[in-house]
Amino acid sequence: MAKEVLAKVKLQIPAGQATPAPPVGPALGQHGVNIGFFVSKFNEKTKNNPGVITPVEITIYKDKTFDFVLKSPPASVLLKQAAEIAKGSGVPNKDKVGKVTKQQVLEIAKTKLRDLNTKDLQEAAKLIEGTARSMGLIVGD
Repeated sequence: MAKEVLAKVKLQIPAGQATPAPPVGPALGQHGVNIGFFVSKFNEKTKNNPGVITPVEITIYKDKTFDFVLKSPPASVLLKQAAEIAKGSGVPNKDKVGKVTKQQVLEIAKTKLRDLNTKDLQEAAKLIEGTARSMGLIVGD
């Protein structure tokens, strides 16, 4: 018999740095989940990439137990790391803030492939290039 799902919670938490403070505490506390247990499990699984924003999908069951699935970091976070910039452009069509190579875009696409709505690496690369352009990054060789 399958467990009955009470709620699904989606959060974006820095890897290895989850704390019971907001947003984790309030999101899980309202469903009666052991917050400390989640924080320790999440930090243990994500300790290899400290500080990288990591989306997590938490499935909470009626008996107050939970499962969680880690997703790959957002494309914008990976692009900012690759371009070595703090933030994207406020006016991306006029102000360019950095540059990424096609090879970097391909590497990011490989990382994101399991979370995208395509299984084709070239299509995934096009999605990542679009995100880069919307951030004010130049995609070149």
